Amino acid sequence: MDFAFENSFHADMQGFYAPAEALRPSAPRLLAFNDRLAERLGFDRDGTDADELARLFSGQDIPKGAAPIALAYAGHQFGHFSPQLGDGRALLLGEIIAPDGARFDIQLKGSGPTAFSRNGDGKAAIGPVLREFLVSEAMAAMGVPTTRALAAVATGDRVQRERAHPGAVLTRVASSHIRVGTFQFFAAHFGADHVIQLSDYSIKRHFPDLADAPNPHLALLDRVIDLQCALIARWLGVGFIHGVMNTDNVAISGETIDYGPCAFMDRFAAHTVFSSIDANGRYAYGRQPQIMHWNMARFAEALLPAIHRVAPADVEAAKALVDAIPARFRTAWEAQVRLKLGLAEGAGDDAGLIDGLFDELEKHSVDFTSFFRALAMLLRGDGATMQALLPAPDAMAPWIADWWRRIERGAANPIELADAMDGVNPLYIPRNHIVEATLDAAEGGDLDPWLDLLDVVRHPFAARAGLERFAEPAPVDAAPYTTFCGT
Repeated sequence: MDFAFENSFHADMQGFYAPAEALRPSAPRLLAFNDRLAERLGFDRDGTDADELARLFSGQDIPKGAAPIALAYAGHQFGHFSPQLGDGRALLLGEIIAPDGARFDIQLKGSGPTAFSRNGDGKAAIGPVLREFLVSEAMAAMGVPTTRALAAVATGDRVQRERAHPGAVLTRVASSHIRVGTFQFFAAHFGADHVIQLSDYSIKRHFPDLADAPNPHLALLDRVIDLQCALIARWLGVGFIHGVMNTDNVAISGETIDYGPCAFMDRFAAHTVFSSIDANGRYAYGRQPQIMHWNMARFAEALLPAIHRVAPADVEAAKALVDAIPARFRTAWEAQVRLKLGLAEGAGDDAGLIDGLFDELEKHSVDFTSFFRALAMLLRGDGATMQALLPAPDAMAPWIADWWRRIERGAANPIELADAMDGVNPLYIPRNHIVEATLDAAEGGDLDPWLDLLDVVRHPFAARAGLERFAEPAPVDAAPYTTFCGT
């Protein structure tokens, strides 16, 4: 397989990374390869068998033209600043240009220690690798901006955590791996010149239309805020809980990155937390907009030296952008929920309808994903689906009546409206109890259940016969679900 590397970060940003090498795995074996993504990237795998792919995407063979590096970054972790983090178990092989001209990073994750490993082994276990592959593919299929997984390879080695696990390497594809924490690192350690260099590079790579703005660095802040507001609204819209929204896990590209202790909500509760390390609920479902606001304030602080250098008065403009984030997010969120509810255009009373919905979902502990599909079924004249979902026949009757009146104010055909709702409200998500069962099976050597689930979540909207169990909520008597970071 040929890689047409064009490694701009390696060439233009010396001093922003450390050279790195992958550990050579003892017996690499291909677990999964994303042929559709490979085609998108322009990779031609004709003549490349599974063994060669395993060697390439495990670090055993470094492809021609690669320039492996580990990126430097800092980050606020659970509100506390860590001045040096960086790629501790990942290396960036390089950048490729897709046939449509888009630039992508190709990164190995779990490939061994780097200069930033902080005494860690730099490896990954099979469970976290397959979780990231599965969930990132599900998010992509649902239209949520995300990094992607190109390959998962078992290394043949054991990784010691609380016990020994089979080791694996994930190949991650991203528009870039520049994070809020990247800006924080160079603002904290080197000052304005480095921040300006990083900002200029980021604009050139991601947002070239901002280069001619009166203050490009202020414009960069504005654009990233916009992308993050849209991203978190999309997360909430599918019930996704990232679990570790530290600033080093916030990509300026607006893509979801670092699927550690992530999960999808079953029965709605705004305080839902799955992460074992989030004891105080900092990154609970309902707190994600506030944490996004906090993270963007940290991004603004890191950018201030560059903003000030161009125009000192623009520091106040940066503060104003940060102050406006709650209203900006609310606009993005209401637009997202209107789509889910089949409301084509906004109306003055939508805020009350939307807030009332989430009060009702929480009051009655309704399965989040199933509710919106059942709502569409009402438009088709089927009330049984909703009745089966609710704890009592009239549990949400007043809210549903308000929604119905709001629907009737439009002119859309109910069946067409229901179909449109089904196009944005997934039927199949990575249900937590099913995900965990497939990961357990994969660790034991049976990959088939995981592959079956991967196929299901890659087609999240259209019902398919025989897959009913994948749409069912977790059993009522299921134990509380807990996820772990996987590092």
